Amino acid sequence: MLRIFIGEIDKIGHTPLYEVIVKEARKNGIAGVTVLRGIMGYGASSRIHTAKLIDISEDLPIVIEVVDEEKKINSFLSVINQLFEECGRGGMITMEQVSVLYYQPLSKK
Repeated sequence: MLRIFIGEIDKIGHTPLYEVIVKEARKNGIAGVTVLRGIMGYGASSRIHTAKLIDISEDLPIVIEVVDEEKKINSFLSVINQLFEECGRGGMITMEQVSVLYYQPLSKK
């Protein structure tokens, strides 16, 4: 599993970076991707981003989880690196081994 940490305001052109990543993953045949929007967090800047009404942040944490075989994930990393370069913003990428216990595509009835 590849986990990508970015900010909500990160964009390529006018398109959110998370949306570009999901579309690129699909184009590259990745098994599955989920985008999660955090309610609070901080990164390298140590500036806290929160969804509290008092401190409305326009740059909430976004976590993108990408799941597939290790070979496909490693290949997709070059796409992610290119997108990070194009975006010009910070972020973090982690990778870990996971055991998929169940994976069944929707049956077409």
